[in-house]
Amino acid sequence: MSLKEKTLDLLKMREKAQGGGGEKAVKKQQSLGKLTARERILALLDKDTFQEYDLFIRHDTKDFNMEKKELAGDGVLTGTGKIMGKPICIFAQDFTVAGGSLGIMHARKITKIMDHAIKMRVPLIGINDSGGARVQEGVNSLAGYGEIFYRNTKASGVIPQISVILGPCAGGAVYSPALTDFVFVVEDISKMFITGPQIIKSVLGEDISMEELGGAKTHTQLTGNAHFFAESELECFEQIKELITYIPWNNTKKALPFKARSPKAKYDIGNIVPDDAKEPYDVRDVIKAISDESKFFEVQSDWAKNIVIGFARIEGETVAYVANQPDYMAGVLDVNSSDKAARFIRYCDAFNIPIITLVDLPGYLPGVDQEHAGVIRHGAKILYAYSEATVPKLTLTLRKAYGGGYIAMNSRHLGADFVFAWPDAEIAVMGPEGAANLIFRREIAEANDPEKMRQQKMDEYKEKFANPYIAAGKGYIDAVIEPRETRKFLIHALEVSKDKCSPKVDRKHGIPPF
Repeated sequence: MSLKEKTLDLLKMREKAQGGGGEKAVKKQQSLGKLTARERILALLDKDTFQEYDLFIRHDTKDFNMEKKELAGDGVLTGTGKIMGKPICIFAQDFTVAGGSLGIMHARKITKIMDHAIKMRVPLIGINDSGGARVQEGVNSLAGYGEIFYRNTKASGVIPQISVILGPCAGGAVYSPALTDFVFVVEDISKMFITGPQIIKSVLGEDISMEELGGAKTHTQLTGNAHFFAESELECFEQIKELITYIPWNNTKKALPFKARSPKAKYDIGNIVPDDAKEPYDVRDVIKAISDESKFFEVQSDWAKNIVIGFARIEGETVAYVANQPDYMAGVLDVNSSDKAARFIRYCDAFNIPIITLVDLPGYLPGVDQEHAGVIRHGAKILYAYSEATVPKLTLTLRKAYGGGYIAMNSRHLGADFVFAWPDAEIAVMGPEGAANLIFRREIAEANDPEKMRQQKMDEYKEKFANPYIAAGKGYIDAVIEPRETRKFLIHALEVSKDKCSPKVDRKHGIPPF
């Protein structure tokens, strides 16, 4: 056979393999409002940059008449491409081929591209759309999942790992996305759960829909398992592309710089925070008043809303924000917000992204529910994460910082590099009202007008203790600044600390309060 004939054979074989599960299966996928695996990759990557590998991989299972089934590409596409002109590795499970089920060769295609991403120090994007383990392959399927999880762990903190849930992701399969850095979900398409509705009904007798159990909103609003929510697959891909602009390609680099821009004039930082410490406001407006073009790319916006995390730029350089949200639960720290912040802090530290902390909180959330939910252990995670982080760490107290919350939110005592406060900041063991009731309870009880006496003692406490100058006098705050000086001070602090070098303790690793 001539080279020309062999080339024609190659083209025919390639066309057949690229057809996935066939025309009927593809039409069914599209009827569900879902793109095919190949369409997803091509929509996400820069045009004409996708290079596919292992197209002709075949399973070698012979039980249950499997030897008669070809299973194009063994149900997963793998390869490399570019986003923003820079290389990435990618895989996409193909639901049109055996429901995207994972067998050992399917898994080895994924682990091969994962190994490539780790060696080449480029981001890894995984698109999940699978019915789960391929039952016909038995323990081989379980082995495949284990090998993927192992590589997820080895890649953690080395390269960015992004998971996209665009169909079912059930049973053991969900643990791979859970081990990655960012998880994207889409309304009416994404489904994540350990145990499906049918098994729950048979075991517990409870009827529950798949959407309730593990739909997109469930994981962005209730569980915190997903970081970004989109209404459509194309919107999801745009979110991924935007995220990529804020993060570095690996842990030895910094995020790409952009042209410096001023914040938009409509965000007047001097008029955002109310004078009344009990009056709420949206801390995201403060972030936008500081950041280039007033752009803020928020992460996990619908879960644990009492803390805000996300990326922005200052003078063209990526920074990360961790901020209490007075507009929700007064910005208190609790079990979920501590987990949310701690994980984000560790990500930013691993990938050389400076962290700016905006503080305005009354402390940790009190109550039996929180105590029983393990707020001590969860709350300690944020202490550990800040203490461990070696990237530039800047802190600004906007209004109040009481008790353990003051310590936890990147205080000087946890290694903050620069600490600033606005002139009306209240920094104390507890709020003036609680302190007055505790310290002066006898004087208040014996006064002719207890309420008047309580207010008087609150004012005394506030004047003597709840102000930034006491902490500044101890060196715990570097500068008390006007709100309109905030961006200037942060720019200078970032410039000064950009080459920060922190000595590391000689140890294998620490033991966080997981």
